Amino acid sequence: MTAWPTLVRIGTGLAVLGTAHTALNAELLRRPGNGDGRVSRCAVSILVPARDEALNIAACLLSLLAQDVRPAAKIIILDDGSCDGTADIARAVAGGDSRVRIMTGQPLPRHWLGKPYACHQLGAAAHGSDVLVFVDADVRLAPHAVRLAVGLLDRYDLDFVSPYPCQIASGVAERMVQPLLQWSWLTFLPLRLAERGSRPSMAVANGQFLVVRRRAYDRAGGHAAVRDGVLDDVALARTLRRHGARGGLVDGTDLAVCRMYHGWAELRDGYTKSLWAAFGSEPGALAVLALLAVMYVIPPIAMARGSVMGTVGYLAGVAGRMLAARRSGARVWPDSFAHPVSVLVLGWLTTRSVVRRRRTPLTWKGRPVEVAS
Repeated sequence: MTAWPTLVRIGTGLAVLGTAHTALNAELLRRPGNGDGRVSRCAVSILVPARDEALNIAACLLSLLAQDVRPAAKIIILDDGSCDGTADIARAVAGGDSRVRIMTGQPLPRHWLGKPYACHQLGAAAHGSDVLVFVDADVRLAPHAVRLAVGLLDRYDLDFVSPYPCQIASGVAERMVQPLLQWSWLTFLPLRLAERGSRPSMAVANGQFLVVRRRAYDRAGGHAAVRDGVLDDVALARTLRRHGARGGLVDGTDLAVCRMYHGWAELRDGYTKSLWAAFGSEPGALAVLALLAVMYVIPPIAMARGSVMGTVGYLAGVAGRMLAARRSGARVWPDSFAHPVSVLVLGWLTTRSVVRRRRTPLTWKGRPVEVAS
């Protein structure tokens, strides 16, 4: 066990550094201001891909109709082969409003995944728009969300921004896993370098709420360039970066809310479909999980065995989780103290995703999540 004290020291040191970086990013994170969007008069289209979203589409559309952007934004909803009456609900809510267009999606071509193709059709339909705003159906926008998000493009001379919504988590499973989304990029992503740098691997976006200038989108090839992207939002951000676009994640806590999953079973299956691709490769996933274990699991184990160094490491991890929670609107107490358990659950979900993919093709809403080779 001579290597154990070394692992504890390494894990604690990395956890302390990670929390220091979380604190720095919490200060550097771009925030929309009340003055954003007052000068810009660009034409905006809000684009919603919707497949079997009967439970979400009404609330989503109502929040889009309440947007205070001027001139009024066009709202285009693409019914992507829904079987639950999504389009009928949207039409009823729209009530003939001239701002709203509801499209029927075309059959999925070979070599395309469903979400990128739906977004591709929406982008093609947004004629004459200066800015495209992609919004998932499970997102609810505040009335000023689009105006302020577009204003961030102007204020910081950016080509795209992705205001990260406040993630609603209810129940133990959701509270254990969902806050890791914001915590992960606040802890490990150098925000300013990711925004202005030239490395595509650092470009990140969240397709739940993504705002992109039309000229940058077209220059990069749009969603046609990421037609087989399992994580199409990240793939699009990296494609935009390769074509010279600047931008990245910004604070969307006060602009949007999203509840991705309802309960453990839905959360488990939702992450299983995509976590295998989140780290680039299976060896990459193994390396990341090993690093997270060293940083956030080994120190609390050492603390339980009476190690002062392990206690420092555990508290550093808790502090980082608290900082991320406060910055992103997540629950701070007592969830942050269970951070090692959250990391273990993430490891299990990732392993499950890799194993399931090896055994059988993964699907989501009746479609494969990977293009067949």
